[in-house]
Amino acid sequence: MAPRVMTVSGPIPPDRLGFTLPHEHTAISLWHIANRWDYWELTADDELIIEELRDYRRRGGGTLVDLTLPGVGRDPDCLRRLAGATGLNLVMGTGWYREAYYPADVLVDRRTVDDLAAEMVREFEHGVGQSGIRPGIIGEIGTDKPWVSAQEERVHRAAARAAQQTGMAITTHGVQSAVGLAQLRIFTEEGVDPGRVVIGHADSHHDLDFYLAVLAAGANLQFDFLGHRFLTEEALEPRLVETIVELLERGFGEQLMLSQDVCHNRQLKANGGFGYVYLQQHFLPTLRTAAVGEGEIRQMTIDNPARILTIP
Repeated sequence: MAPRVMTVSGPIPPDRLGFTLPHEHTAISLWHIANRWDYWELTADDELIIEELRDYRRRGGGTLVDLTLPGVGRDPDCLRRLAGATGLNLVMGTGWYREAYYPADVLVDRRTVDDLAAEMVREFEHGVGQSGIRPGIIGEIGTDKPWVSAQEERVHRAAARAAQQTGMAITTHGVQSAVGLAQLRIFTEEGVDPGRVVIGHADSHHDLDFYLAVLAAGANLQFDFLGHRFLTEEALEPRLVETIVELLERGFGEQLMLSQDVCHNRQLKANGGFGYVYLQQHFLPTLRTAAVGEGEIRQMTIDNPARILTIP
């Protein structure tokens, strides 16, 4: 079978992806868990999101990866509707997010690693439930804290085994710490090629040594809180631009990706935010001012996401 990318509308050739946001949400709910501070919610609203996604498409967007998982609002049928209404390629994730948000009925604490892996493989081969809609990436697979809990380790190992059986890449969530290295260690222990792993939310832990350790191991690094105004300080962005320039100069351009992680109503343009176009309208112009070339921008926004999403 030829290499392909699995979208919610079916498989497509990788060269049809175009400009890609590799870590986003079109709806997600995190505040339904008792005694949690995670009050983010991006309310499911087709009409509103279609307008926001059309704005992204008008500005050159081709593909968006929606990493909302079961337990926080994944809705395959909605994603297919959004794809049809906007003409965008939408890619859906599979797996479970982080321990606080594991759905009770998944019984993560009672099942084997192989059993959990088999569920992800089933989704990839047959689609979710009766919908027939198939995921195209594993994730976002996360940790709640700066370490991997016992249940999270089980899910990480299951993700690794599912990745090897399906060819899907793995994309992660881990914030304000170097926990991405612990995640990567689990995946590689299970035999996953680090080139098929994306360590996400790297900009929430601005630390060059952490970045270099991930990159030297052969994994991909994703700066995906770009445009956030409530998780990373605005003042960080100029320093982040300098760091990205340094990583490019050190030859790591093939391992870097950029996204915005829209996950809160306040981020939508309709509510005064940047919508899904912060990269096009603000961040990429800043990179160009910092003498980042069009070839490097293309690499981070088109070529690298296409490589990650391509199922060999």
